[in-house]
Amino acid sequence: MQLYKSLTIIILALVLQSCGESNSNKKSDFALQTNAKNETIAINELLELSIKNPKNHTISGTIFLLDGKTIEKSTALTSFKLGLHTVEAHVSYEDELDTLKTNITILNDAAPKVLKFEIINTYPHDITSYTQGLEFKNGVLYESTGQYGESKLRKLDYKTGEVLKTIDLDQAYFGEGLTILNDNIYQLTWQKGKGFIYDLETLERKNSFNYGKSKEGWGLCNDGTKLYKSDGTEKIWTLNAENLVEEDYIQIYTNKGKIGALNELEWIDGEIYGNIYQRDGVVIVNPKNGATKAIIDFTSLKNKVTKHEGLDVLNGIAYNPETKTIFVTGKRWDKLFEVKIIE
Repeated sequence: MQLYKSLTIIILALVLQSCGESNSNKKSDFALQTNAKNETIAINELLELSIKNPKNHTISGTIFLLDGKTIEKSTALTSFKLGLHTVEAHVSYEDELDTLKTNITILNDAAPKVLKFEIINTYPHDITSYTQGLEFKNGVLYESTGQYGESKLRKLDYKTGEVLKTIDLDQAYFGEGLTILNDNIYQLTWQKGKGFIYDLETLERKNSFNYGKSKEGWGLCNDGTKLYKSDGTEKIWTLNAENLVEEDYIQIYTNKGKIGALNELEWIDGEIYGNIYQRDGVVIVNPKNGATKAIIDFTSLKNKVTKHEGLDVLNGIAYNPETKTIFVTGKRWDKLFEVKIIE
């Protein structure tokens, strides 16, 4: 009897497995259609969904989803984030259920403005600093630098360039972006999947944290409540300030497509400013949906610094709330520029 039960269970399992494989390989009689042209659609448009039913099956019900959330067949995209999304349709028909999927990319509905700048002041900057992160706190400039064997965390007098305090990272780590929140300094490393937490005053390391789905560390900023982290792609991740867990992300897009290689970040007046690596420009991003509002062209700045063999690209942007101005520099630049943005 026991042998009979065992054989029955095994046979049933094989039948179910076979059915599952058959259903998964079955070609659908339906097609999910959207009004997205070339799979792209602007955020101000209505997303229109329909089911193509060439065999005229009797459909008893259809549920549409966008990234797993139920939507109507005609849905305004205004409240959605920009970037790549998955659209699904669950079609019930003749005692069967079919699942259809397609991708769409939501773009911004306007081209970014191109902004210029005016230099207000120029200050000295350590020509050996491979600048990765830059941020002000109480009038003091904090800087994170990169390269294996050269990475540092520094506390600076920005007017003179004097190093007030510095600590070296272990040679195994390549320093990246930093931000300051609740008297803690948060510093990223590049490819080790780990960040560090320091005391603001002493620069003593207090703790570390691991990355989640973002595999690399590039830029970091905060809005006073949570942290925002770039990873070298078009994504900016939102981190819980208490446990540093990645909770969500936005994708940075214009009206034409994505902007990748986002590097150093800065939070300024409710928006994220981000360096575009190797482009000598900074994007201004809506942190709620990833829309690129404007691009600041800093190309001319590189011509104003000392030319030398190690000179590299623009990187490093910091907002000083005391002067209400922006400071920018680059990797191994000998100058720090205080600038005013011009519309």
